[in-house]
Amino acid sequence: WAKGHYTEGAELVDAVLDVVRKEAEGTDCLQGFQITHSLGGGTGAGMGTLLISKIREEYPDRMMCTYSVV
Repeated sequence: WAKGHYTEGAELVDAVLDVVRKEAEGTDCLQGFQITHSLGGGTGAGMGTLLISKIREEYPDRMMCTYSVV
């Protein structure tokens, strides 16, 4: 988890957020986000929680629905 959250995920999260911003700007009315991530491994659990927290910081007034895969 820590590897995906603090090291490798931290390196990738800005690029992913750029894609999220681009998609959000292309909408007329952004309602929220649906995110599917795994609970195991660094990318799904670690980077997934990092990405969710960053999206919540940037879009605090939007709904967030997450689907965790075991």
